[in-house]
Amino acid sequence: MRRQLPKLVYADAQGQIYDHPYLTMAGMSGPEAVLPESIELIPLPEGSRLFTIPATPPIAWDSRAKRFTTVEKAPGIRGKLQAVSAFMAPGYARTLLPACDYAQKQVVLPLWSYTAVGWDEAQDCFVVAATKVDSNQNWNPDNYDDRLLDPLVRQRLTENPNNRLLEQLARCAIDYHCFAAKNLFFKRWEAPLPTSPVCNSACLGCISLQASECCPSNHDRISFVPTPEEIVELALPHLQQAEQAIVSYGQGCEGDPIMQAPTIAEATRRLKAATSRGTVNFNSNGSMPEQVQELIDAGMDSFRFSLNSVLEERYNAYYRPKGYSFSNVIRSLKLSKQAGRFTMINYLISPGVTDAPEEVEALKRFVADTGVDMLQLRNLSIDPDLYNKAMQVTGRGIGMYRLLVELKQEFPRLQFGYYNRTKENFFPAGFETGWPIRG
Repeated sequence: MRRQLPKLVYADAQGQIYDHPYLTMAGMSGPEAVLPESIELIPLPEGSRLFTIPATPPIAWDSRAKRFTTVEKAPGIRGKLQAVSAFMAPGYARTLLPACDYAQKQVVLPLWSYTAVGWDEAQDCFVVAATKVDSNQNWNPDNYDDRLLDPLVRQRLTENPNNRLLEQLARCAIDYHCFAAKNLFFKRWEAPLPTSPVCNSACLGCISLQASECCPSNHDRISFVPTPEEIVELALPHLQQAEQAIVSYGQGCEGDPIMQAPTIAEATRRLKAATSRGTVNFNSNGSMPEQVQELIDAGMDSFRFSLNSVLEERYNAYYRPKGYSFSNVIRSLKLSKQAGRFTMINYLISPGVTDAPEEVEALKRFVADTGVDMLQLRNLSIDPDLYNKAMQVTGRGIGMYRLLVELKQEFPRLQFGYYNRTKENFFPAGFETGWPIRG
């Protein structure tokens, strides 16, 4: 007997959330409404948030009429209804978008990731269409107590009063609540090293620079290029002292660090000459293979290259590259792998696009051709309707969960994840069978 699917949740004009007495939760794969499969429904992860999609009514499955329906009104609620979405805690990959009538949406939605959510009466909890892809608990919000952070920031600024990079990261930690920046002051785990105020992509969903007529960016970019001395002054103590120490170039508060490759290469050479402890990682669009080779030669431990698609037309539609081609990115990937570096894809996923049949087949060819070690499955933060139209998707995908199952079956050594790793954990024991992650 099929398990009872969760109920539709919706909100009134004031944002109060309700569950519907009989209509069933739906999701969307691309622009098409679908019923979620039981295997892809999990309790809303701790640390997630719910929010409304303004003035946009939800779509639900009506089991009585055997059809999907736009829900404009509900008993006892004055005015039109609003759809509800989940913004999930890190470590989870969404499998369906919120089901709503995007044609009625009047604004471009902010740069968040949007996930289908419903109410499971049997479990007495909200559920989301998602799967856990990384079990690292370092990034749990409970680990970041700002009452402990503030004195550490003040102390570090006193110790290094002339370091502009430290001032930038203090702002990221205090104003933007960046967990990675907070790690620098807590002296643990992964710490960021932003370097570049410029970029050679104009990403549709860039979180640090947006045209004024579009959705606002989440925060401001770094406005200067730090010197190798400023980088080393922060990174070296972290590598030498921090628990599970990683430092990473390429952060949300900058353009692309590949534009500052000579500075980064010099800083990395100095770090590697001073200590063998810790991991130095480079997050980038990978647009300049020659610079990637320079960073390999400098001793970079790992590389993470960002892609929204392995189909060139869709890549170009999102990244809107300036002065480089998709083939440059592929060459950079291959250089990293040939040099024996741990090579990851920051794979920006959206149901209906990522699991579109043509994308799935291209992704399998891509993995076989490049030998990439890990897909970091990141929920793309963008208005789903805007993205679907830009990608020109017209139908549903094969299912995100099904995509991951097929990849794992065909490429058992391919890892799924969400976070960067220390070099000691590039190939953890049992990773061939490490997904799906339960709990």
